[in-house]
Amino acid sequence: MNIIIAFIILPILISVLIPFFNVKVKGIMVLLVIVTNALLSSYFAINSLMGKMYEFLMPGSFVTGIIPIRIDSLSAWFILIINLVFITGSFYGLFYMNAYKKQKNNISLHSIAFLILHASLISISVIQNSMVFLIAWEIMAISAFLLVIFEHEKTATTKAGINYLIQSHVSIVFLMLGFIWVAIKQGNFDFLAITSYVSENQNSAIILFLIFFIGFAIKAGFFPFHTWLPYAHPAAPAHISGIMSGVIIKIGIFGILRMLLIIKPDYNIVGYFILVISLISGLYGVMLAIIQHNLKKLLAYHSIENIGIIGIGIGIGCIGIGSGNQTLASLGFAGALLHTLNHALFKSLLFYTAGNVYQATHNLNIENLGGLIKKMPQTAFLFLIAAIAISGIPPFNGFISEFLIYNGLYNWLQDSTLAALVTIIFSILGLVLIGGLALLCFTKAFGIVFLGNPRQEFYHEIKEVSIFQLIPLYLIAFLIAIIGLYPKFFLKLLEQPIALFAGKITNGDNALPFNSIEVLQPISMAMWALLLLVFLIFSIRKFLTKKQSVSIEPTWGCAYVGSVPKAQYTANSFIRSYRKLFKPFLLIFKHKKDVEGIFPQKSHYESHSYDRIEKLLIDIPIRLLKSFFGRFVFLQNGNLQFYIVYGIVFIVSVICIPVIYKTIIEFIDFLKQL
Repeated sequence: MNIIIAFIILPILISVLIPFFNVKVKGIMVLLVIVTNALLSSYFAINSLMGKMYEFLMPGSFVTGIIPIRIDSLSAWFILIINLVFITGSFYGLFYMNAYKKQKNNISLHSIAFLILHASLISISVIQNSMVFLIAWEIMAISAFLLVIFEHEKTATTKAGINYLIQSHVSIVFLMLGFIWVAIKQGNFDFLAITSYVSENQNSAIILFLIFFIGFAIKAGFFPFHTWLPYAHPAAPAHISGIMSGVIIKIGIFGILRMLLIIKPDYNIVGYFILVISLISGLYGVMLAIIQHNLKKLLAYHSIENIGIIGIGIGIGCIGIGSGNQTLASLGFAGALLHTLNHALFKSLLFYTAGNVYQATHNLNIENLGGLIKKMPQTAFLFLIAAIAISGIPPFNGFISEFLIYNGLYNWLQDSTLAALVTIIFSILGLVLIGGLALLCFTKAFGIVFLGNPRQEFYHEIKEVSIFQLIPLYLIAFLIAIIGLYPKFFLKLLEQPIALFAGKITNGDNALPFNSIEVLQPISMAMWALLLLVFLIFSIRKFLTKKQSVSIEPTWGCAYVGSVPKAQYTANSFIRSYRKLFKPFLLIFKHKKDVEGIFPQKSHYESHSYDRIEKLLIDIPIRLLKSFFGRFVFLQNGNLQFYIVYGIVFIVSVICIPVIYKTIIEFIDFLKQL
């Protein structure tokens, strides 16, 4: 109990003191508090993953009642992910924010919001009182909003922050509806009251779960609730983008998993529903990611794609529970939970490297970059590792979690019905297409940004960031590699969380009840052997040629004598075939000036992509709403006499309406007496 009190008091105390420190000390204090609170919460989390469950009953008020704090293995898994991403994010941010050290007041607010965000995310993972849970959720939403709008002097950043805040509150509305429904029926805010209510009202379980699912899906970024995400991620500083993608959207996944455990709806119906939504999310996210020109926006759409992959794992896990197939359930939830960790690692690494690129070039437009591997070799190397991992290629961690999900789908084939067989085929095809498109997207991103020659002349020196700023990135890269090399250790950690959903595992020391997991490590080992062989060959080549003189010449342009950089692929031309193939699903606006005449003048071609779902579900309804209210604009005409009349009408209404209402009631009573 004392540790919990210390966890709450420490961020509050430091938040009060932060404005009095200089910029450098602010960052160090934030890092120390994050590490301290991470150690305190990780102590309980690690013990919970070992099979121990904690329950603390905090004294609430007459409004909230007792506030239960429960730490089970599901909470523990997410606590460890949150702590890991926040430690690396705060370490990276300590150096990233040096570029903004003149903005002392902004950095003070930024630091306080950062501490509060970490505390609120940990609190959401363990609090099981619906009213206090909503308060923590609101604190998380507001603190994340403050972090997103750090550069609030930019109009686009402020708009992105407000967009995020509004949609976060739509999420809160749905969560409130679900919690209020149960509280009215049960008279209790404890999460256990939800289980009691649905056990007595099975017909309400699906509807209640769908209400909660929408609330959490907005935060997670599932299709079609994803429209806030591609704006908030690029607008935020790089370390906040990494944290948003790494853990803030994952808290939506946590909420969905928690409600699956609490509500226990019809798992077959829910499983098919989540599976379909997730397949659409994964495909739609990667399809839009490919056509983006802003590097961070491209990464943001990939968050939607990976949320879809996590959802596919949850979907087949639920179907496994519903059909009594423990192997399918275990594989599905193992893949989903491990991919939650994997995505937190490689996506935060991608955003941090994108932050390095932005600080070096002051530009995130892929079309304007190129050849950065020569100036920023370490950033390029780290970006490449993360790109390979997110594409699901061995020997890195993304391959392991996606392999588990594939394995679950193939296992499902063994006793599938016709309807299940169709679902399996489309699911496998969807996953294959997601993986292939992700590979295309990151081939484009890495090739255009880091390879070739610069496409734009920069009037400042482009150089690698400091080694201290790279340390957390190398730590993440190490974890990405180690999960790919030793997956059994991490699957062992998942034993208890999987058991919450699929039941107790009794297959010896294996983290999952099947033997096919044994094939994972040999695949990873073989890939590492291949990499070592390549490294050995290049080392021998370098040793044999070290005494030879090396000359660097311009790339041969096939007899083209003009500017070679202009003859390179652009990001747009690289995916031209893809863009034409998927044109019916994409919304692209072109601005161009064609080449004309015998002696042509300067031509111009520019394309911009837009989210078709955003246009249908947000832009059109808002436009109709504005049109409707625009019909009443005559009421606000600036004429003082009209405003006096409005006041008189209001006062008369306040006086007359109760009198009229009372008269009507008396008249009805009189008629009843007759």
